[in-house]
This record gives sequence, C-alpha cells and structure tokens, in this order.
Amino acid sequence: MDLHFGDSKPTDDERAAVDALLGPPESSWEGADRTDADLRWARGGREARDRRDLLLPGLHALNDRVGWISEGALDYLCRRLTVPPAEAYGVATFYAMFSVRPRPATVLYLCTDLACTAAGAPELCAGAEARLGPESGVRVERSPCLGLCERAPAALVIRAGEDPARPAFEDEARQGRSGGPGAAAPGAGNGKGRRGRNTLRATAVCAPATVDTTVQAATAPETARTEPPPTTAVPQAGDPTLTLLKRIGTVDPGSLDDYRAHGGYTALRRAFELGPAAVIREVTDSGLLGRGGAAFPTGRKWQATASRPDHPHYLVCNADESEPGTFKDRVLMEGDPYALVEAMTIAAYATGAHKGYLYLRGEYPRATHRMRHAIEQARARGLLGDDVLGQGYAFDIEIRRGAGAYICGEETALFNSIEGYRGEPRSKPPFPVEKGLFGKPTVENNVETLVNVLPILTMGAAAYAAIGTRRSTGPKLYCVSGSVERPGVYELPFGATLGELLELAGVREGLRAVLLGGAAGGFVRPDELDVPLTFEGTREAGTTLGSGVVMAFDDTVPLPRLLLRIAEFFRDESCGQCVPCRIGTVRQEEALRRIADRTGAAAADDIALLREVGRAMRDASICGLGQTAWNAVESAIDRLGAYE
Repeated sequence: MDLHFGDSKPTDDERAAVDALLGPPESSWEGADRTDADLRWARGGREARDRRDLLLPGLHALNDRVGWISEGALDYLCRRLTVPPAEAYGVATFYAMFSVRPRPATVLYLCTDLACTAAGAPELCAGAEARLGPESGVRVERSPCLGLCERAPAALVIRAGEDPARPAFEDEARQGRSGGPGAAAPGAGNGKGRRGRNTLRATAVCAPATVDTTVQAATAPETARTEPPPTTAVPQAGDPTLTLLKRIGTVDPGSLDDYRAHGGYTALRRAFELGPAAVIREVTDSGLLGRGGAAFPTGRKWQATASRPDHPHYLVCNADESEPGTFKDRVLMEGDPYALVEAMTIAAYATGAHKGYLYLRGEYPRATHRMRHAIEQARARGLLGDDVLGQGYAFDIEIRRGAGAYICGEETALFNSIEGYRGEPRSKPPFPVEKGLFGKPTVENNVETLVNVLPILTMGAAAYAAIGTRRSTGPKLYCVSGSVERPGVYELPFGATLGELLELAGVREGLRAVLLGGAAGGFVRPDELDVPLTFEGTREAGTTLGSGVVMAFDDTVPLPRLLLRIAEFFRDESCGQCVPCRIGTVRQEEALRRIADRTGAAAADDIALLREVGRAMRDASICGLGQTAWNAVESAIDRLGAYE
C-alpha cells in the first residue's frame, strides 16, 4: 500500500476541522509532533485503517470549514486514517460538491436540469454569472438537479465556515423551528473527540429564483441576510385522507412530542408486540414494493437479510434521491423526520440490525439538519440507543452525507461511498442481502419505502393492501413539476391515472409531453393521459413509473434541447467504470448535439447511431445508469417524433 505523503502542510483551520471529527492525533504517525517513542514503533495503524469509512466525513469536514480541500489538508486526513493519498484524491475528485482547487467560501449552485431549464434556468444562470464576478467572493456553479423542482428555477447558496455559536441551518431560527440547543451541525461523522463545529450554512432561494433574489442571497452579509419563507411543497397539505403526508404542514417537524401526539411511535410499539418474524410477514402480506424504481418486494428483501447467519446485519436508508425531478424524500425528511427515524428502527428490528446508516444528499442541508435533530431527540428520549423503548433492543442511526454523485443512488455504489471508496457500483452477485455494507448482510430501502411501513403496522397488512391495485398496493407519492400551476409532491393510491394527477396539479394549456420516471424514464403523449399509475400499468404502456417523477412540458419547451440536457446529465454522472456507459454516454451527447437543430433526413444517420449506442449501453452496462441512459431519448424519438 503506497502511503507516500507530500510536503504540503495543513493550515490551522484544516487541522482543526479534521481534529474536530477524529479527535487530536496521538502520535507523529497521525500528524502530531514527533517524540522519541514514535521512533521505536508504529501504533494505531490497524485501528486507523478500520476507520477508512470516515474518509468521506473527513472530506466533508474540510469542505464545510474551508470551502475546498487542499493538498496539505488531504495529506493530513490521510495520515490520520492511514489511507493512501492517491486513493483519497480519487475519492475527493469523484464528487461534484468537493473542490481540490482554491475557491471562495460561498458557492452558488444554479440548477440547470429539466424542470429548471424549462422554467428559465439559462437566463437565470447568465444573469447571475454576469453580476457575480470574481470580485464578488462567490463561486457560481451550474448544477444538476438540486431536488427543488417545485420552486424551479432553483438556486442553493452554500457557505463554508467555522462558528460554533451559529445555528446549523439558519432559516430554522427565523421560522421559530430551530432544532434547539442540542442540534448538531450537519458536519460529517460521529463527532468523536469533537472540539468545535464545522458549520455548513445554506440558503435555498425561494421559488421561483430570480437574478435579484439569487444575487442577494449569495452576497448579503450573514448578519443581514434574510430569506423569504419557503412555499409549501405539498399542495394537498391538510387533507385528512392522506396517509404518508398527513402530518406535513400540521405537525412541528422539530417536536418529538407533537409527532407522538399525532400517532407517532404507535407502529414501533406494534412491532415490538408482534416480533421480528411477524413484522416481516405483515410487510410481505401488504404487497409493499420498493418505491425507488426497482419495485422489488420489500418483505422478501427483509426476510433474505434476516435469515443470513453472518453478523452484524446493517440497515441503510437511501436518501440520495438525485434523479432529475425527484424531491419526495426531501419533503418527507423536512416535514416529518421522526417518521423516518421510527420506520428505520422497525426495519432494523425486523432484520436483526443494530446499526443504521442514513445516506443523505449533500444538496439537502435543511433535511440534514432536521434529521440530525430528530435522531438526537429520539436518542435522548430512549427511542434510539442501547435499550429502545425499554425492550432490550439496541439500535442507532448515523447520518452520512453524499457530495453530489447521482451514481450513489445505486445501492452498491452507495455502500462503497460509505466505506470511503469511490462510489462505483459492484458486480452482482453477491447481492446486498448476502454481502452488502462492510461485506455483511444489508437491507437497503429508500425513504418512501420505509415510511410506508408505518401505516402497514398501524392499519394492518390487509387494510393496506386494499389501497391501490392487486399488484401495486398502497399509496404512492408523485413529484409533479414543469408546466403545471401547482407543482409539488402529491399522494394518490396506485391506480389513479396520469390525467387525474395532472388535473390536481393544474396542467397548463398546450401540453406537449409528459416525462415519467425522470431522466431514466420515458415520455408519453398528451393523448395517453389515461395511463394507470401503477408499476404494471406503466410497463404495459411502454414507459416506467420509476421513483414517481412526473414532469409536464408545454409547447414552449424545445424538445431537442431537453433531450440534449438529459444526455449531458448522463455523461456527467457516469462513474466511468465500464466502457459501454463511459463511452456510450459521450457518443449519445455528441450525436444529440449535432442534430439539435436538424430534422428529417438530415438527422437520420445520427438517429441510427443513437439506436446502436443505446442498445450497447442497455445490454452491456454494469448498472442502471448506463442501462437506462437511452430510455428518454428513445421514447422521444419513437413516441413524440422529436426529430421528424
């Protein structure tokens, strides 16, 4: 193992950021001053290597404190963890939110993805870039989807710095819903030896972002900056018939008591009454399918993990929703964080796990803050820890933040990311239920899937299965954005039609197309709105439901430019591990760029090339990114006649 270190030294701030996470170094082998004892033997090497999984939190600690990761800072972190600097550099450069080159402490991310492009993101980017030059002290970066599609065009301001006295997410205090004095900053790791706080301060510019509001949010002094209250992302808020969204807008997301007063922790008590095997049976009988897009039976996954003799078992909640147009998990975590804590506890109890990881998008600072606060409050009240609810069951949750990598939504890439490696997918088999996180049996579910477990246990499997259809049971959340009057997250039972959903959202005149499933999904025409929103119904219609993305586009949106943006997204987000995806996504973008303004016979050769490249990616790519990168383009060509 090459542990060659350079001569660069960390600054005091960089050293403090790492030490706040890992504690002070104990020997010169870890970066402390050299003593005579250090010349005789090396100590702590094995223990340090066992902490390789703290590499990503360490990179976050540096990025949060300073705004970028210098060579000296990276070397110091590598000494502390006994990680080869070359490997750590590969990890640091894998994520879009990290920078290994100097940049200002304030970074303005401007979303350029599908919903925001249709809502005027190019003009917003051009205006903000023109007004925020190098002298402004703000770095402007064009970003893929920020998960703020209901407020398109969206912008997010991130400020690095160290200020232990400042609330972790500042607009919480202004809204009267602060996490309280015990709320941890959204810094990384488990806080062992923490002496300070690496505070990431963020502002999500309210919808829709304009050049004026964006520049003001990016440049206003910390003490003078104000943020308008965010508009609700749940147009149905307050509807008593809702199941998954019923507490959002009515319950204080920072109050555990308020959550319990509205039915919270009833499901966990029911789980302890039933026992692990009966909980899995209830989930199986409910027919719950995974809501992340693959639609795998949740009960089967839980049973396969629980039955493995190898221990420990792990639970991983995938909250890294990066599919363009997806923001339902963000809304659940921001509006009902204790529900996810309770649901993760139930899943872990059923599968024999005592440690859970919540892998949360780096672009979700408000959700990070609220989930940290909820976890700390649950731990303080005996709902997490060594003796959950006095039942003799031990379980705890650790948050790990992503850093801008769409591929980490794939479960095995997510495991690699948590373990401190590049977020590249693994070959299967073995499957995660056999060898997942740290090589141990692991159950992985997304936020919406886990939250569905609560009504299953409170109302019973039979009553839950009666919602929806025979093969797609229960309620489903849909992320509606684009050319609609009321964008946001909607809850409907499976079986409702696409037209019924768009009627709720107020679709605008001149509807041209609807994209289902996000960039990895497919388009449908305005005359196909009777498609039933079920897993089987969308398959029969030649498209996919995916994670619940519904993006409407009217006739003012140039379809070829939209397809080019999809191709650019997949090119940027490919991890590069396999040749079909690494080369195919580039060739797809090149062909679409050539024919962006051409139609008919002039585009025929490139369309033929696109089909050939698309088939190669679909058949030979390692993971779902390459396998689905051609889907939306193919459907636009075949169903919409995009280049006729």
